[in-house]
Amino acid sequence: FYTKLFLMHTSVALIIATYNWPQALEQTLRSVANQTILPNEVLIADDGSDERTANLIQKFKEAHPTLNIVHVWHEDNGFRLAAIRNKSISMAQSAYIIQIDGDIILDQHFIEDHLSIRTAGSFVTGSRLLLGKKITEVLLESEKINFATLRWKGKNFFNTLRIPLLMRLLQNSYKTKGKHLYDVKGCNMAFWKSDLYLVNGYDESFSGWGREDTDICIRLLHAGVKKKFIKFGGVQYHLYHPLASRDQLDANDALIEQLKLNQISFCKQGLIKPEL
Repeated sequence: FYTKLFLMHTSVALIIATYNWPQALEQTLRSVANQTILPNEVLIADDGSDERTANLIQKFKEAHPTLNIVHVWHEDNGFRLAAIRNKSISMAQSAYIIQIDGDIILDQHFIEDHLSIRTAGSFVTGSRLLLGKKITEVLLESEKINFATLRWKGKNFFNTLRIPLLMRLLQNSYKTKGKHLYDVKGCNMAFWKSDLYLVNGYDESFSGWGREDTDICIRLLHAGVKKKFIKFGGVQYHLYHPLASRDQLDANDALIEQLKLNQISFCKQGLIKPEL
């Protein structure tokens, strides 16, 4: 009880990115409502979904008023994940921001685990279990999820294990240096809002799928913010979906190489944009 009381001293916003998949978003929100520690606010970063998503969010807001859900939307104009995340970050009232996607089912301790390893001057990333197509189809029609059996239904079984002692022991050493230094998963990250403003948030010059999460990781490191990895905690399950188009990946990879070379930490097209 006292541990949870201490963790709740930090105000936390949960940002959930989504686009035109309300069935998956509903399962994500159900898992949020089941958390051992609820976020102070839930911001749905909606990259231009139609009214089906708006209707689902309104329905959930009415059923779960304590979640303090805010629907953050912009017009559908192609893949603009960085822009809608920035818009959500700027609207967040909380000091700490946890970021997931709207096709993720959270273990009930997810937010509690993230808060338990938060420290000033650091950001956190984690992993997830990849679920298969058949189990995803079942889950999308389910009202209750059996997590004890779910961990056997996808790849990366060890990503489903929650061992708080090992989580705390490995947070500063697992995948925080060498070839894994830039390894991040945008569906499982956490930051201090002040650190996001230090680097000007996500770089909106990235277009199409890919590397916007790597970009913010590198710029945070360049700014002196340390990387942590949440292993054996912060467990989440990723619903199956077909891969997004990789048409812009080569161009985005080129931006990443320039970023590394020039030691850039602050992006121009981010939370704060130059006046025209």
